Amino acid sequence: MDNIKKCNIIRIKGEEILEEEDIVILEYPLTIFLNDEEIVTLLCSPSALKGLVVGFLYSENFIESFSDIQNMRIDKDKGMAYVYLRDVNRFSERFRGKRTITSGCGKGTVFYNVLDSFKSKKVEKQLPIRTCHIKELIKEFNKKSQLFIKTGGVHSCALCNTNEILIFEEDIGRHNALDKVFGKALMDDIDTRDKIILTSGRISSEILIKTAKRQIPVIVSRSAPTSLAVEMANKLKITLIGFARGQKMNIYSNLSSFID
Repeated sequence: MDNIKKCNIIRIKGEEILEEEDIVILEYPLTIFLNDEEIVTLLCSPSALKGLVVGFLYSENFIESFSDIQNMRIDKDKGMAYVYLRDVNRFSERFRGKRTITSGCGKGTVFYNVLDSFKSKKVEKQLPIRTCHIKELIKEFNKKSQLFIKTGGVHSCALCNTNEILIFEEDIGRHNALDKVFGKALMDDIDTRDKIILTSGRISSEILIKTAKRQIPVIVSRSAPTSLAVEMANKLKITLIGFARGQKMNIYSNLSSFID
């Protein structure tokens, strides 16, 4: 299944009116069933769906490791993902009454209480930041965003070390793109405690929480952070960098990690 769809449009350029064929990003509903119980429908891009499902379940605390999943089947034609956990009972109780509508595109759903996030564990391993490394990573990140260049309709996300991008994903939703990256890292058993997250989207509290759960010390965005994300990043010892574009960037938290 492709990530784009062709459509006929009328393009207006000043006084000029043209009938043309264009492409738009494909929006795809994926419904996740957990032990045969429907839990959520994600509006996403139809790529890296296994990583998206695993990353979502991990981010929302349905699983603690990839080994918690006994079996998983994705029916792309019907937009259904069927996941069977080894022990579903130990996870079900904690989510009652804890569903929060996020600030993400399409009103995504997360299963946490915002106040609980301040009790999250601080990042244990700090990663000194050099601006030259961030600038080079952002340059590589922008080059990889081919689907955005074609359609302008997706967010990008990457997991990297200080020298190179290790995992790169795109999706119509910034939460989905991040979950795809985390799902891939979880399936490939990649240690995230000394890594950096790059994202094209706004860094809000739920994006920060997903990052903190993986003990990632640095998150960098081309866009802006929210006030709650900055506050949480300071409490959790995460270096938060926003507006990383070209030769510019703003460092909002954990300023002692900055060594340039």
